[in-house]
Amino acid sequence: MSKESFWFLKIEKLIGILVVIIGGFSLYFTYTSTEALGVFTGLFGFLGSIILLLGLFMIIAKQKN
Repeated sequence: MSKESFWFLKIEKLIGILVVIIGGFSLYFTYTSTEALGVFTGLFGFLGSIILLLGLFMIIAKQKN
């Protein structure tokens, strides 16, 4: 494993963690402000879930050698 791929893997995991945090905040604020969002609560909940799953995928994905 070269030094470049080592850092690339670490940066990918760090970005994945940041995306998970953003997705978690998105879901939290969506479901705590359901009155303000009205009929769009489901849409924003779905989008927040997609962001959260994308971040989880970035964290658990293995890099091909």
